[in-house]
Amino acid sequence: MRIDLHTHSNRSDGTDPVDVLIAHAKRDGLDVIALTDHDTADGWGEGRRAAEDLGIGFVPGIEISCKLSGISVHLLGYLPDPSYQPLADELATVREGRTDRLPSIVARLNEMGVALTVDEVLAQATGTPSVGRPHVADALVANGTVANRSEAFDRFLADGRPGHVSHYAIEPGRAIDLVCAAGGVPVIAHPWGRSSYKVMTAEMIAQLVSDHGLAGIEVDHQDHSPESRTALRAIAQDLGIIYTGSSDHHGVGKIDHELGVNTTDPEQFQRLLDVAKSNAAAATDATVPEAYLP
Repeated sequence: MRIDLHTHSNRSDGTDPVDVLIAHAKRDGLDVIALTDHDTADGWGEGRRAAEDLGIGFVPGIEISCKLSGISVHLLGYLPDPSYQPLADELATVREGRTDRLPSIVARLNEMGVALTVDEVLAQATGTPSVGRPHVADALVANGTVANRSEAFDRFLADGRPGHVSHYAIEPGRAIDLVCAAGGVPVIAHPWGRSSYKVMTAEMIAQLVSDHGLAGIEVDHQDHSPESRTALRAIAQDLGIIYTGSSDHHGVGKIDHELGVNTTDPEQFQRLLDVAKSNAAAATDATVPEAYLP
């Protein structure tokens, strides 16, 4: 069984419509796919319908923007109730923060002599409530400033680059609490990728497990070296938590993240479903979704 638990559609910063993403997953031999768009559950209904039509397993999820000591950290929440009000309110605040920073990003780029308008960015974000830096990158590609998203981030938009502007994000412990209260399963995404390795130490992971109920960490990811994967798997095993593998697929918006490039072991996936069942039973104020598993 091939299981990919981290993918994005054009409901956030992926490039494929939801139904196309599901069709590609089926084409590429996946048995189960999770849709984990940034800070939104907007694609879940369409994703489930497409999965049912094609006979492929579907797990609804969200990738939540977090920040710890000023460092970006992402949390994957599987099977939470997106209408659980405290969670819905925080996600709305995150999305608003993403959109509200666009004029500042554009102004910084303009000061550098880069021609760009907010309207050009919004034109690249059609159909998503979660506008982010990838849409700025797509606008820069569209007007010929850069060749692709990678160049846009490397030159202008990555953390520490001149066009980067921070936005509101949730503290990881609170995000984990919210996912659990909404009946979902919290898993830290690519904990040693990008800059999150600076704060996602073994000690911090253990603290998030003991104090907040963190259920797992994403181990097999393209941002992790073989050595990091070995060390992270050992941390997960020592803590008795789930470890997953996934592609973090964004369509053509992210190279070297093809569907199924990393997958989750079926035993670990079953553990995730077991935690989901337990958390759902404890979430008296939430109406949790179900995974579709043909």
